[in-house]
Order: sequence, then structure tokens, then C-alpha cells
Amino acid sequence: MPHPDVSVLTIAKGRAAHLANVVRGLAKQTVPPREMVVGVMQDAPYGDLPPAPFPVRQVQVTGAALPLAAARNAAALAAVADMLMFVDVDCIPDPRFVADYTARMAGRRGLFMGEVMYLPGGATDAGLDWDRFAQVAVRHSDRQGPPAEGVARCEDYRCFWSLNFAMSRDDWTAAGGFDERYVGYGGEDTDFGRTLDARGLPIWWVAGARVYHQYHPHAMPPVHHIASVVRNADLFAEKWGHRTMEHWLYAFQLMGLIEKRRGEIVILREPDDRDMDLCRQQAHQPYANTRRVLDMLQGIGAEAAGDAARAAEVKAAQAQFLHAAE
Repeated sequence: MPHPDVSVLTIAKGRAAHLANVVRGLAKQTVPPREMVVGVMQDAPYGDLPPAPFPVRQVQVTGAALPLAAARNAAALAAVADMLMFVDVDCIPDPRFVADYTARMAGRRGLFMGEVMYLPGGATDAGLDWDRFAQVAVRHSDRQGPPAEGVARCEDYRCFWSLNFAMSRDDWTAAGGFDERYVGYGGEDTDFGRTLDARGLPIWWVAGARVYHQYHPHAMPPVHHIASVVRNADLFAEKWGHRTMEHWLYAFQLMGLIEKRRGEIVILREPDDRDMDLCRQQAHQPYANTRRVLDMLQGIGAEAAGDAARAAEVKAAQAQFLHAAE
């Protein structure tokens, strides 16, 4: 079977078992890619990766402790194909991942976002079972669903999420890649979406091109990355005139971790074990959710947590962090 002109790109630090499953998923594609490129954010390259019917190349990325933006740029620069398909290291591509993107991107410009489904703990213990994955995986409650078929225009750049997306090389070049001033966790995705919007490149939701997010313990809001979230939110404001990640900042305030003084965000203390326990994803949850933590902090019961009035209340409260002015 001929390989289309597709490079599949991921970035990784640790997570060797997750990366192996990404390779296995790509090896099962109905239309295999031309290559896979891994932006490696650690000192040593990965060894003993599973066999694949295409080359798997690794690109070392040095610098900051978690250079997510720089690693994606390095992987894209090293890629040889004209279609770039990005997938996070904890996301297993469905067998039609490459074929679906190739079909959906034909004749269109912009950035394309495929489906993301979340697996519960233990789902990958017996290997890759696509039928079982489809039965047990769930969608994220805070994410817009894909269209029933084809593509649909995404009108809000803030919806961009780098777990699973694709672009032509020409459009990647026109966008300029990710801003490498963002280091650590948070902000680089929204910045990239805002850049696309400013440059007139559309963002599309895609039916298909699915990935299955592998379970791993996580924390939302990401209290363990509070310093980089605050720093990157301020960097976003310097660039675009307002901050981003306001939902995380609002949660940090409710937790007593930060406060706003004369428009500036001040970190009051480092998170402790109680903060981590509050935000940590529970074993029965396929994904972590900031809104759950906000509701718990404010004593909102399940009967009111999802209604429109509560959503408007949270949106208004978060807005205080968007601008430096009091």
C-alpha cells in the first residue's frame, strides 16, 4: 500500500508506554503515514519502540524543562511530508486517523481538529482493542462534539487543543508555528489559535480522525504548573491585550493560591497535598475537569452544576483575570 505524503508528529517526555501505543496505533492504519517524528524532551532517545511499516525518527529538543512549543516546532521542521498530523503522546490514533484527515483536508485550508475520546483506567492493559475502545471511551463534557460527517467551521479560536490536529505544511508555515516563548505548561495552544485567527486561517472540527486518550492520573486545574500558568497568562496579555486560562486562574484564587493586586497576579503560596488531592483526577474518572473543582470549592451540587445560570456565573467570575485593570 502506498504511503500518502503524511508525517505524524508527537512530542514526549517520559511516557514510554504511551508512546509505544501511539506507534502501535499508527502501525495499524488503513492508510499508513510516510513517517513518524517524535520531538524528544528528555536527555535520552526512546529505545525498543514497536516495529512499524514506516520510519520513526526522533528529534532531541533541549532547553526549558517542558518546552512544548519548541518541541512541536522542531518535529514539524524535521518532517518531510506536506501534510502534518499532530497527536499527543497519550493519544492512540484510531486505524482511520490518517485516512480521515487526508479526506477531510482535501481542497481546504486551515487547521483541522479530529475527535478525542477518553479511555478509563485499564482499557489498554490487554492491548489495542478498537471495538472495546469505542464502547468504553467517553467525550469530554467541556468540548464541542464533532459534526455528524465531514467538517464544520469552528468559530472560536479558544477551542483549539493540540491533542489532535492537522495542517498542510504551507498553512503551518503561514501560521509561523508555536511561539517558543511559552515554556512550561499552559497558554501555547490558545496563542496558536489566536494567531491563526489573526492571520485569517480557519479552524475546522472534523468527523473522524479519532484518537483515544490513554488514562493517566492528571490534575485540573494544573496546580503543579501554577508558576508557568501565571507566567504564560501574562505573556499572552503582553501579546494580545488580555490574559487567557482565566478558568484556571479563578480556581487558583478560590484555593487561596493567588490573588490579583492592582491588576497583577501574585502567587501567595505553593500548592500543598490538599490542593493536589482536590484537583487530582480520581481513578473512576476518564479525565480531569476544572469545572468539577470550581463546583466543589463553591459548594455547588450536581443538580445546579450544569445549568445555564451556573455557567454564566462562572464565566463572569473568571473574567476578572482577563485584564490587568481593576
